[in-house]
Amino acid sequence: MPSTPHTEPCAPHLAATPCIDSEHPAVVAFAQAHAQGDTAREQAVSLYRAVRDRLRYDPYRIDLSAHGMRASTALQQGHGWCVPKAVVLAAVARAAGLPARLGFADVRNHLSTQRLRDTMKTDVFAWHGYTELWLDGAWRKATPAFNVELCDKFGLLPLEFDGVHDSLYHPFDRAGQRHMEYVAERGPFDDLPLAQIAATFAEIYPGLLAGPAVAGDFAADAARETGHASA
Repeated sequence: MPSTPHTEPCAPHLAATPCIDSEHPAVVAFAQAHAQGDTAREQAVSLYRAVRDRLRYDPYRIDLSAHGMRASTALQQGHGWCVPKAVVLAAVARAAGLPARLGFADVRNHLSTQRLRDTMKTDVFAWHGYTELWLDGAWRKATPAFNVELCDKFGLLPLEFDGVHDSLYHPFDRAGQRHMEYVAERGPFDDLPLAQIAATFAEIYPGLLAGPAVAGDFAADAARETGHASA
């Protein structure tokens, strides 16, 4: 069930779940290695940057099974799309003792390629995932989806998170062209609403889930389409 916005953290925001498996050894090890700093804010920023850049963003390989959506699975694979990466950040934050939950929105003109648009048949990405971290008395939104190298290939400004301001997609890219538009908010959730996500994807993206993966290399396609094939 969705959390009530602006509520203070409680036990579920520190608990392990089947997908936010914050007690898994891989999750614990990642948190111990990357929760650097003397304050919760510093540790949250350090974890955000580690999840953003150490896990490659790859929307070609979407696995909506419980195993495919676990934080530990994404860490072991070294890649994930926006929802698993948000799950990872929530899991490693909880492993470090930082209250965390998930947030979702529908966005238009998500970072994409022609191959992905042809498969999805739309430029609206439902259930875009981000993480909410409880810092200094408030929930702060953090979006760790796009690693820095991928942003360079697409000509985008990397999303930063300072633990004070919300980290949300830029509306424009580096060239001033339209990049992202939030079209609907789905709100915060204490756990991953996997059944709801799967039902929506089956309804509006049947081509995306027809096989185990979209054929091709997402980063390579991105580089070719933006003229950064040598990047």
